[in-house]
Amino acid sequence: MSNNPRKRREALVYHAKPKPGKIQVVPTKKYATQRDLSLAYSPGVAEPCLEIEKDKENAYKYTTKGNLVAVITNGTAVLGLGDIGPEASKPVMEGKGLLFKIFADIDVFDIEVDTKDVDKFIETVKNIAPTFGGINLEDIKAPEAFEIEQRLKAELDIPVMHDDQHGTAIISAAALLNALELAKKKIGKVKIVISGAGAAAVSCTKLYKAFGAKDENIVMLDSKGVIRKDRPNLSEEKKEFATHRKIDTLDEAMKNADVFVGLSIANIVSPEMLKSMAKRPIVFAMANPNPEIDYQLAMDTRKDIIMATGRSDHPNQVNNVLGFPFIFRGALDVRATKINEEMKMAAVKALAEMAKEPVPEQVNIAYGETRLNFGSDYIIPKPFDPRLIAKVPPAVARAAMESGVARQPIQDWEKYEEELLERMGSDNKITRLLLNRAKMNPKRIVFAEADHLDVLKAAQIVHDEGIATPILLGRREVIKELMAEIDFNEDVAIIDPKSDEEEGHRKDYAQVYWKTRNRSGVTLYDAEKLMRERNYFAAMMVNEGDADGLLSGYSRAYPAVVKPMLELIGMAPGVTRVAATNLMNTSRGPLFISDTSINIDPPAKDLAKIAQMTARTVKLFGLEPVIAMMSYANFGSSKDPHATKVKEAVSYLHRYHPDLNVDGELQADFALNREMLQDKFPFSKLAGKKVNTLIYPNLDSANSTYKLIKELNKVDSIGPIMMGMRRPVHILQLGASVEEIVNMTAVTVVDAQEKVKKQKK
Repeated sequence: MSNNPRKRREALVYHAKPKPGKIQVVPTKKYATQRDLSLAYSPGVAEPCLEIEKDKENAYKYTTKGNLVAVITNGTAVLGLGDIGPEASKPVMEGKGLLFKIFADIDVFDIEVDTKDVDKFIETVKNIAPTFGGINLEDIKAPEAFEIEQRLKAELDIPVMHDDQHGTAIISAAALLNALELAKKKIGKVKIVISGAGAAAVSCTKLYKAFGAKDENIVMLDSKGVIRKDRPNLSEEKKEFATHRKIDTLDEAMKNADVFVGLSIANIVSPEMLKSMAKRPIVFAMANPNPEIDYQLAMDTRKDIIMATGRSDHPNQVNNVLGFPFIFRGALDVRATKINEEMKMAAVKALAEMAKEPVPEQVNIAYGETRLNFGSDYIIPKPFDPRLIAKVPPAVARAAMESGVARQPIQDWEKYEEELLERMGSDNKITRLLLNRAKMNPKRIVFAEADHLDVLKAAQIVHDEGIATPILLGRREVIKELMAEIDFNEDVAIIDPKSDEEEGHRKDYAQVYWKTRNRSGVTLYDAEKLMRERNYFAAMMVNEGDADGLLSGYSRAYPAVVKPMLELIGMAPGVTRVAATNLMNTSRGPLFISDTSINIDPPAKDLAKIAQMTARTVKLFGLEPVIAMMSYANFGSSKDPHATKVKEAVSYLHRYHPDLNVDGELQADFALNREMLQDKFPFSKLAGKKVNTLIYPNLDSANSTYKLIKELNKVDSIGPIMMGMRRPVHILQLGASVEEIVNMTAVTVVDAQEKVKKQKK
């Protein structure tokens, strides 16, 4: 909940536009013809109905049941909002459905039940359970949540899990195992303090006990203080964790404690309490949005601390999204009758082991790290780690099979892992990785057309999200008016290149420009005149170190903006031709398309260089480039110069860059269909591989393809990403959306980060 009116409005607009809500039902079968409809409904639908009548298990074969989870609540304990009721909880449940889909490709119906009566709630869930392959209970207050989950697990034959209880428990248990290993401590001997006695705290403590924590070493506190054996009127859940120790306060409990687990409220742990803990203390301060003790304060207080929080801006984020999507994925894939302790413990172990394995470059890039390594600042995997889908579900599925609750055991584990990785094609987290990386080290970015509303809106988002420090170029009075209109009240730099205030800068920039161009027919007067133009002024700002990068092109044709950039910024050392690529976030995963904006009909050698530059850009996103050189022909089937040009480019790349995964010439269907390529052209370097980069022979085909994909499939596009420039300069497509400008800002920031790294080498 925000006190900022603009943020509040932004959140409401996000949920309301362009259509209300965050999830929808999408058909998975053809429905274009009468034949299709007769199979989808009457009379054809009768056949699967009869098969399911014979054997209810056939519902998994003929319907979506096996990949459908119900996210169910009564709205009695919603986030930090409390008992807000079922209708008000719906946006949160839709959000949970979105997370299930993008992280594990699980479909969700969110269901809000209008009752606080435990029996009625359970009866409702039982009555609708035949629809689903699993039940995710959400935001139900304790102690009712305990009874509801226990009874449903006992009475239903599908997986049931209350994520508020078990999600945090599973993630924090994985972190605890690794933290104890680093601290060289045994779980059976450490003294543990649990601050909080709600559903999550109880579940965490039970799971820690399952891994060996001892009752006599655990102290739990609620709002009244230490939960002691001699306290009257304790609930059954609290009785299990009541201590014999004659202590009452958190201060007393913390003395010589090895582990603190906070699931309570902000700022209740003092530096003095931390100092009283044992050597190499483990502190999980997981209250949100503000932890039980500020992260930096804790780190400054104890240099030997191992710390985790619930926040994404600190190391070791205990984030439930590391758990629930993948636990349900594994449970669904073996048709488990329940999620039992063995499956939860398997998830814990898988997460703990993942943190000890080499981290993919994609994750290092996303978090701005040279190399993430197992240690105090990395005890659990990052939420963006693409390995999660292939590591956690198989561990959960194996545990389900070994514990006897799997109805459809997996036979081919290698094939299963491949299927899991394929599920993530619809969302490879590229955009989130890009934005996250930009935030790690924001740069000063010039918005050369800030007197346009959409550009200014993007600059506002960039500023608010910490993606970059915007510098606004344009007519000052217009920018001020637009800022007032959108409540952009922050203190950001506004520069009007034509104003008297900038005369000094104009003259300085003109002198520099003139010295580089005076033998090319440019006079000092010409240079001073050009510096009144925003693109020339912005380019000189970047050249002279007054900004780290720039964005332009929102209101002008692409060639008109490229010209001054090439003239003033120029190409990077060793580059003879610049090019542009677009990243398309398609249903099959990220797809790079080049050259989408600059080279009209490049010769073979230039085409090869475009492929090389694109490969470097793909690696910038943490991906290994797999490149298809596109044509209307396949492998020499045409002798036309348009096709042979591509063949020559491929020959050049094979000869001088044999390590590059590139081949062609190829038609689009063969490039994108692995089975077709493997079947017809098994000799290709791309056979059996998933192509993620397409290099087109000319501007017509590349530009048309990316725009066709974007418009027909409503695919997000990031680009055009300029390649080969000396400085971080990127040119927007005419009329780019606010989202596209934000994404291109992140690209510009990352480009600036990389160029700084190269300069230091």
